Amino acid sequence: MKQNLHTHSIFCDGKDTIEEMTLEAISKGFDILGFSGHGYLSIDDGSMRDIKGYISEVQRIKSKYSSSIQIHLGIEEDMLGRISEKAPFEYVIGSKHFLGETAVDYSKPVFDSLFESYSGDYKKMCKDYYSDLSNMYDWQEVDVIGHLDLITKYNEDESYFKFNDKDYMNIVCDCIDRLLINDKIFEVNTGAIARGYRKTPYPSKNILEYLYAKNARICLNSDCHDKNYLDCAFESSLDLIQSCGFKELQILTKDGFVPVKIK
Repeated sequence: MKQNLHTHSIFCDGKDTIEEMTLEAISKGFDILGFSGHGYLSIDDGSMRDIKGYISEVQRIKSKYSSSIQIHLGIEEDMLGRISEKAPFEYVIGSKHFLGETAVDYSKPVFDSLFESYSGDYKKMCKDYYSDLSNMYDWQEVDVIGHLDLITKYNEDESYFKFNDKDYMNIVCDCIDRLLINDKIFEVNTGAIARGYRKTPYPSKNILEYLYAKNARICLNSDCHDKNYLDCAFESSLDLIQSCGFKELQILTKDGFVPVKIK
């Protein structure tokens, strides 16, 4: 089964229409495609302003291409813009993009400024980030935790902190443990690879190994904003996932999420 549930269109900050993305998914052999437009957030110009139009268009495309691909209506909910209820969405990706009102993934200069505001104290910055993210453990509408370690987007060279730093990993693991209280699914997200910021997906390998040790459920998503990268780095990411011990991925069906064996 080939699936992507983290997909953005022109209704938010994506480059392509919902129909264009769907046709690309069909051409690339996807079985399942889920749309997850950014829920409205006043401080985020890339979030959806026409949610009703988005819902209507996804439903139209879902019906039009039902014989070729399984389409799901979802939303990516930022912690600063929690939705009032899950319906009519079939699934919700819960994400944290901000520390205060500063986006951790907007640009490296913005991240540098944020890091400097913490006086270069990565431990305090990461603790604030992951401690808040862990509060999503009891958000009943959230199915999938999006790009868990987004805060490391500009850290592939480990110039800010080491991925295997004991203090950092303790903070991350505490967050994971809390999110697992209600068995949240964690996505492996290749979006930063598509945009040239990383060579490996979120989360980092040592976090994936911890997730496996904790029997966490995972899914593979591309966080696609451009149809040309709909399955970006899926093969190499599957190799990484398997090297960490995982044998299953979660897929979304009409009956909810179910595990499938990695072929």
